[in-house]
Amino acid sequence: MAMKNFSTLCYIQRDHAYLMLHRTVKKNDVNQDKWIGVGGHFELGESPEECVLREVKEETGYTLTSYQFRGLVTFVSGSGVTEYMSLFTADGFEGEGIPCDEGQLEWVDIDKVEELNIWEGDKIFFRLLRADVPFFSLKLVYDGHSGLVSAALNGKPLELDGRNE
Repeated sequence: MAMKNFSTLCYIQRDHAYLMLHRTVKKNDVNQDKWIGVGGHFELGESPEECVLREVKEETGYTLTSYQFRGLVTFVSGSGVTEYMSLFTADGFEGEGIPCDEGQLEWVDIDKVEELNIWEGDKIFFRLLRADVPFFSLKLVYDGHSGLVSAALNGKPLELDGRNE
């Protein structure tokens, strides 16, 4: 049984690139045509680490050998759903890659990731990951679509780029 409000997301790094998933397959996918990391919802009784290991294996064929729990992201969708996402990065894996049934997997240069069609809030956690910020709690509030309304880091409001409210 999947736990709908709890998920993991992992950015697997090789050289100077992240493995990104271009979501193009699922019907009614909230992430349709967006680029995200790999991961998914917890199964009953799973820890974040067990979930990320299983999901990465299912979606990519890879077994993670070196990974780090980097933060907890609270998503408020604006359409009545709150999701808690455990964010991981990984820099070691083994095994043969497999095609993903949720879209196309592609290695993307870390400096080019923000040019992709990604969620506004994801840009915030990419910056935190790049700056090697220690374990963080990030809250992202959306307007029910893909507009980011507010963000808070470790309980303190964050200035959103290009907006002075």
